[in-house]
Amino acid sequence: MTVNTSSLHDIWDAQFWGPVTATLDWCEANYQFSRYIAELVNTVSNFITLAFAVYGASIVNSAQLPGRYITGWIGFALVGLGSFIFHATLRYSAQLMDELPMIYVASYCCAVLFDTQPGYDLTNIKTKSIFILSAVFNVLFTWSYAVYRNPIYHQAVFASIMFTTAFRTYHILSSSDPVSRTAAKYHIPLHCKKTVASLFLTGAFTFAFGFFVWNLDNIFCGTVTRWKHGLGWPVAFLLEGHSWWHIFTAAGTYLMLIGNTCTTLGVKDDFANYKITYKWGVLPGIERTAKGRSAIQHTQRDSKKVL
Repeated sequence: MTVNTSSLHDIWDAQFWGPVTATLDWCEANYQFSRYIAELVNTVSNFITLAFAVYGASIVNSAQLPGRYITGWIGFALVGLGSFIFHATLRYSAQLMDELPMIYVASYCCAVLFDTQPGYDLTNIKTKSIFILSAVFNVLFTWSYAVYRNPIYHQAVFASIMFTTAFRTYHILSSSDPVSRTAAKYHIPLHCKKTVASLFLTGAFTFAFGFFVWNLDNIFCGTVTRWKHGLGWPVAFLLEGHSWWHIFTAAGTYLMLIGNTCTTLGVKDDFANYKITYKWGVLPGIERTAKGRSAIQHTQRDSKKVL
């Protein structure tokens, strides 16, 4: 019995996930290193997003923050997972797993910024209206994107949400008073305001820089591809611009989420209950202060009494 080595070679060379059906295809060569992963570096770079999301969720759990914040980090992780699947397969259904969560999570985080009423439940009519409007927006966007499959449309809507988030953050910080809540709508101590502004601006700049690198990768793909072949692999992996977009946007999103979480916690509760800390001197996180730990213990004791 003879083995047809040509047929075996054809099977190995075949794209495991079939032809590309996504409306987007990036500069990284498809199925260059494995028949199971369409874009190797663009796929594995999403582990950075997942790592930031897991660490952010651990902060929420450790500081015993309200459930709305863990929802944001879970959404962030779903974006990374969807992007992982999309770049591994380049299928249109997987593309939606990447793009739709981006809109859902961004709009959710934006809605959280607009909810400045005391407390974290949904009994307040204004709070309830904000999240209902956010849900309706997402439903309408999903329907419209199914009808109009233009990735530029998706990018424009996503950018609009991000700009709205930036302007809302600026409004909260600029309309606050560092001394008294009676003098302004929000009472944000000066040191907290500076810290939040620094986190958000650094995050926004990092995010924007990632977008810049992504566009360079698109515009100069031919030139960059020649450089890759000239350098050879694995060094050429460093020239995969879209993977750098994943890394920079993951870092930028993390910083903005930490900044805005601190802002909304302080506005809805009390800035004296929370503080920004840094792991290894560079990675910001949120912890409860001694006053904040005492407050949560008091709340837990009251809950037990009710039970």
